[in-house]
Amino acid sequence: MFRFTEECMTGIEEIDEEHRYLFLLLHEGMELVQNEYLTDRYEKIKELLENLENYAERHFMHEEQYMEQIRDPELVRQRVQHDVFREKIRGFLFSHIGENEEQQQVLTELLQFLTRWLYHHIIGSDIMIGKLPPLEEWMVKENPCEFTDDYLTGITLIDEEHKELFRILDRVNRLVRNHVTRDDYDEITNVLQKLKNYTKEHFGDEEEYMERIHYEGLESQKRAHAAFIEKIETVDLDRVDEDPQAYMESLTEFLLGWLIKHILNADKKIPAMI
Repeated sequence: MFRFTEECMTGIEEIDEEHRYLFLLLHEGMELVQNEYLTDRYEKIKELLENLENYAERHFMHEEQYMEQIRDPELVRQRVQHDVFREKIRGFLFSHIGENEEQQQVLTELLQFLTRWLYHHIIGSDIMIGKLPPLEEWMVKENPCEFTDDYLTGITLIDEEHKELFRILDRVNRLVRNHVTRDDYDEITNVLQKLKNYTKEHFGDEEEYMERIHYEGLESQKRAHAAFIEKIETVDLDRVDEDPQAYMESLTEFLLGWLIKHILNADKKIPAMI
């Protein structure tokens, strides 16, 4: 059972309420696929898909309008992800569901897609809405990539690996501050690959530690980690080549903002092993 928990909340009432509704639609789909007494699910599936399509148009419009108002630097990336969701649901709407076997297949694929979307998009993107300051305010800070005592968890391994992540992000930030050009393409790809590899290594170490101490928040942490890794792996290198400065400004803002929020709101809750 998938529940709308605190980790999924953005703190923006209207957006959170609409996310709750998406969880309800997922539950409807689960009940439908588990209903052994309903032999023909055609009308129910059509109704569910139409509700999802209507939800997408209404919710994405509200979310994007809010992000426009606060000049959120992730707006462009969010619009791309929203379009992916719309196209996927439209594809399901034109699926052949006349036979029971076809209905079962479409429902299974739909539920798998919605489950991934709920956790990867909401945890990986939506929780950052309003958390990142507009670019011009962020850039004037002396060194936003400095690791301070505020980020210490008291767990030596985790703290040392967090420091290394900040050092890698500082390399990215220095590129941005020096104004990125197409000549920096190889450097960008190298540092992003290093960030991806080290992040995976760190998340693995962190999850192994949480398993050893039987930490109850482990599953939540795993979902957040998977969403962040997916974000790094979907970096659009074509856009880096088209407008490297603008793209790297937006990406750096997201990466640093996510890491800081995750450390302060999640990692600092992990107890140190005595």
